[in-house]
Amino acid sequence: MCEHHHATRHILCSQCDMLVALPPLQHGHKATCPRCGSTLTTEWDAPRQRPTAYAIVALFMLLLSNLFPFVNMKVAGVTSEVTLLEIPRVMFSEDYASLGTFFLLFVQLVPAFCLVTILLLVNRVPMDFRLKIGLARILFQLKSWGMAEIFLAGVLVSFVKLMAYGDVGIGSSFIPWCLFCLLQLRAFQCVDRHWLWDDIAPAPKPAQTLHIGVPGIRQGLRSCPCCTAIVAIDQPVCPRCHTRGQARRRNSIQWTLALLVTSILLYLPANILPIMVTDLLGDRMPSTILAGVILLWSEGSYPVALVIFIASIMVPTLKMIGIAWLCIDAKGHGKRDCERMHIIYEVVEFVGRWSMIDVFVIAVLSALVRMGGLMNIYPAMGALMFALVVIITMFAAMTFDPRLTWDREPLTRHEESLEHGE
Repeated sequence: MCEHHHATRHILCSQCDMLVALPPLQHGHKATCPRCGSTLTTEWDAPRQRPTAYAIVALFMLLLSNLFPFVNMKVAGVTSEVTLLEIPRVMFSEDYASLGTFFLLFVQLVPAFCLVTILLLVNRVPMDFRLKIGLARILFQLKSWGMAEIFLAGVLVSFVKLMAYGDVGIGSSFIPWCLFCLLQLRAFQCVDRHWLWDDIAPAPKPAQTLHIGVPGIRQGLRSCPCCTAIVAIDQPVCPRCHTRGQARRRNSIQWTLALLVTSILLYLPANILPIMVTDLLGDRMPSTILAGVILLWSEGSYPVALVIFIASIMVPTLKMIGIAWLCIDAKGHGKRDCERMHIIYEVVEFVGRWSMIDVFVIAVLSALVRMGGLMNIYPAMGALMFALVVIITMFAAMTFDPRLTWDREPLTRHEESLEHGE
């Protein structure tokens, strides 16, 4: 099926490289790739008002969350309370500036920056065109690094851990933080990448006939990695966003394997070294990830022990196995089961961030449990190692090009005739 259409009604799937003609969509409906099932674009009514409203209220809730006490704890008549900004301050004071920096970046600064960027872009605030393109590029790269909701899950887990020692309560800013987590997720959901780039600048019209249902690489086309515009393979720079690109990410498998090996080397000390030290009446007790899971299980906190075990031990291990499997498959080994490999890739990409729960649990415990000579909790080297494992495996998943998996599919007759120029 060959058609000449406006480029914005066509899209190359970023996951499998299939050229798809976008159908007219109703509000709340999405277009998915017929080959791999990935979401291509979503249609929202009021595409400016919705994200604007969510982003403004989310930023207001973030401000409220930082002004008042977040959580408190009472042990043997001694009360301790902490604000959100005191958590990184404690990390810096304990010579764990890296953990404090991770907290500030992933939990506060990245979500706030993305929300402000959404407000600037969807409302067409007058600014230099290059700045606008730069902000849009950063927005879609940073979105997956916002971890506000993962921190919230970490807080809930830390509550269960602390209940064994005393009374735990929530402060005035806890509810605003919960609302912030929900609203920022909703704001991101309502900003469609395809719509936003078309709003910033029109997509370039392809100079050749488009063949629907045929991968772009077999038509001499590629998708811009930044703005999703359809560009000729021999055109190194996208005419819309001026991003350089290739048909496939350069040295994708080599980069992924290098990052994977690095994360495996860090994963061993992350599990052997203590992740935190509990000082109870002068008795210092170091605790590893596995020891924490065993302690929770022995105390009867089975759901929390399972959450920590799955997020901190099972998920990183399975994620590393999954990434290695994807690389082996993309190199041409094993069966050509593209659909199964695509599911593995999507799972690996989704679950990676959630392993940070344990790091955030330690951050909350270290900041809140400051009871003088009675009881104190400190972060330890294992926590930093584990945070690095999570971050490096996230980078490994990002450097892998999922289209390499689909390139292994055999050509159809129609695609063979295209490759031979018939």
